[in-house]
Amino acid sequence: MTVYFIGAGPGAADLITLRGMRLLQQAPLVLYAGSLVAQEMLQYCHAGAEIIDTAGLDLDQQTGHYRRAKANGWDVARLHSGDPALYGATAEQMRRLKALGIAYQVVPGVSSYSAAAAALGSELTKPGVAQTVILTRSEGRSSPMPDGESLDSLAAHGTTLCLFLSGAKLKQTVETLLPRYGADAPVALLRRVSWPDQQIYRGVLGRLLHEVEGKDWRLTTLLLVGPVLADESGDDSRLYAADYVHAFRRARDE
Repeated sequence: MTVYFIGAGPGAADLITLRGMRLLQQAPLVLYAGSLVAQEMLQYCHAGAEIIDTAGLDLDQQTGHYRRAKANGWDVARLHSGDPALYGATAEQMRRLKALGIAYQVVPGVSSYSAAAAALGSELTKPGVAQTVILTRSEGRSSPMPDGESLDSLAAHGTTLCLFLSGAKLKQTVETLLPRYGADAPVALLRRVSWPDQQIYRGVLGRLLHEVEGKDWRLTTLLLVGPVLADESGDDSRLYAADYVHAFRRARDE
């Protein structure tokens, strides 16, 4: 048997990968975080599957289901929101599975930061503006930030910053970012991106706290900041320039 950690994507049921969908259609046991994964995602499970919401379960209780699946020879589809590689709380599960001698595989998913860029119609890397994207999160009770990863030190780079779980500490976040990016820096705040009730705010960093109600953005909120969010920013890429030669295209004769 195998446990498949499947990225469910940011919310919309049709943003799961084909591989993830096919595994859901086959798995006799499905575990999913009901607080983060849309119910519509469960439409891909086959009719006889046992489906368990893990939102109220601790790690030992979840491990108990893996033990039971091993005893029965069942594959397990473990749905995680976004991409399991980012803030998925998968590492501790993988350690338990290794100790139990249970095989596992990871099926990547669409991260909320990708869905956010799509919803904004923006590219997060633009020539002459930013070629680096920093993915980080607000510090919380469940996982403190390691030394050297303070928001201020990351913001010092001035490049595109995507801050997960940012709604609960919005005021502190903005106050930290302002000296690094400036009040006129383009910013976007997205809540439940790709869900039917998604919310999007676009503005500048110095006005954000005056134009949104913090209480409305506490959960499943992503903050993006950086000059790439200005629609007019960026140079044309050399990739498609008429005189740019590469293995698949010759320079165009004038």
